[in-house]
Amino acid sequence: MSESNNRIEPPVPYLNAEFLKSREARIIRILSEYLEPHTRLRQHRVRDTIVFFGSARSLPPEQARAKLEEIEKAIEQTGNTTELEATRRLCEQAVKLARYYEDAMELARRITEWSKGLTGHHHFIVCSGGSGGMMEAANRGASMARGKTIGLNIQLPHEQEVNPYVSRELIFNFHYFFMRKFWFVYPAKALVVFPGGFGTMDELFEVLTLIQTKMPRKTMPVILFGKEFWDEVVNFDALVRWGVVGEQDLQIFHKTDSVDDAFEHLTARLGQLYLTPKGLEQVKLT
Repeated sequence: MSESNNRIEPPVPYLNAEFLKSREARIIRILSEYLEPHTRLRQHRVRDTIVFFGSARSLPPEQARAKLEEIEKAIEQTGNTTELEATRRLCEQAVKLARYYEDAMELARRITEWSKGLTGHHHFIVCSGGSGGMMEAANRGASMARGKTIGLNIQLPHEQEVNPYVSRELIFNFHYFFMRKFWFVYPAKALVVFPGGFGTMDELFEVLTLIQTKMPRKTMPVILFGKEFWDEVVNFDALVRWGVVGEQDLQIFHKTDSVDDAFEHLTARLGQLYLTPKGLEQVKLT
């Protein structure tokens, strides 16, 4: 065997998987999570999104009702209300939460139908975190209208499988939360927030802070959907009373329980901001 056949040729650095996973290559990974989505969104002519946030744990209504019926049947058959009562309460709450799944799906469907009818360059594509619950509902509604829909997935140990309604060419998978958040906000022209947990609150308050401090040079309407939930979980009026936010800051968002109201508010504001000659000047600043 010749000496040349025994020669070991290491891979060039950009093909060295071990190096790319190393601490030293972190900046390359971060840049990749900026450049690859940027390139793919541009290829698919995605300029504007409407972002839907909400709980990954929300079940579709039919599943939530089935679970409640199952536990009620078990209680009836066994007579064991003590051990099963807590489970029943959780199932009842899941049914209550599932109402918002239906609302998210319907709002996303209507927004997508509206955006498909627009002429010019601006089509407001429904975007979610790509997982289950309210995110699935948003992507599902958009797909019902036969529109493109985006899923910005994050690698987590649980709760984060991509739902089947995201457009296959618009599934993005992130390792870094802050890069995922960047792509939530950068192309977004509006935000719709349904009931959710820590992740939803994190995303909501980050966007509210950006808007309050005028860091994005665009105006971004924000809908908080589900008055009962938001009024119980976050006391925004108390923030004003304590003087830690101004009363005008509460004008950043619009609370509603109605798909009709949310749709009319969003389409009116987006039309005013981005579909008029004055609005086109605003788009250039984003």
